[in-house]
Amino acid sequence: MDHALRAALDGGKAILEVYETADFGVEMKADDSPLTKADMQAHLEIVKELEKTGVPILSEEGKALTYEERSHWTWLWVVDPLDGTKEFIKRNGEFTVNIALVNGQDPVAGVIYVPVTGTLYAGVVGEGAFMKQVGTEESISWTEMKQTGTGIPQKNDRAYTAVGSRSHMSPETESFMNELKAEHGALEILSRGSSLKLCMVAEGKADVYPRFAPTMEWDTAAGHAICSSAGFKVLKYPERSPLKYNKEDLLNPWFLVCK
Repeated sequence: MDHALRAALDGGKAILEVYETADFGVEMKADDSPLTKADMQAHLEIVKELEKTGVPILSEEGKALTYEERSHWTWLWVVDPLDGTKEFIKRNGEFTVNIALVNGQDPVAGVIYVPVTGTLYAGVVGEGAFMKQVGTEESISWTEMKQTGTGIPQKNDRAYTAVGSRSHMSPETESFMNELKAEHGALEILSRGSSLKLCMVAEGKADVYPRFAPTMEWDTAAGHAICSSAGFKVLKYPERSPLKYNKEDLLNPWFLVCK
């Protein structure tokens, strides 16, 4: 976890260095998703730190790895160096660094860092989830995070709340939101970019996050670990069995984050 925390801060620093410039160096990948200089610079900084652990790394911006190679991994890091590249390009601050540690097919630890706000989320299944305001120049350990961070979730008195994607609200998701509204009488819907949606559930600002649109494993693994550490479930939808990782196909099925 100490390596993951350091890697997240290093990645965030690299992102901010590009974010504060006029030229993001935007390119389009084969799937028509954007790629910036910040994605690649963050990837290099994160990998440099995580390689010290000897655990193999599956990163969105890393080289393509065959399932034959990955299938032998008992442990792996799942990394999205810059989750929310579209939000980054829009300069709305709603982008994150995602780092997860996966054992078998289950995320057991995760770190999410929000570079613009300096908010750091971290969780280890069985040890809890915490959040803390930090700076990219700080050095923080998992022990310190547990001792000085704010434990989550912290649900307050509010209406039943769902969180959705700022960029990807599908018709199926809208239909599910309408069902929740009918069930609870009232429903507040919040929109956020990147893995911040999972963080909002973990910290008690939202009760549910339905995602009925495409995502990749690196989009969700860190948030999944943090939600699990905070007592929430990340389930395939509609069958409601646990979401799994390091699959042959790295595309996630539809899923639901809930209590």
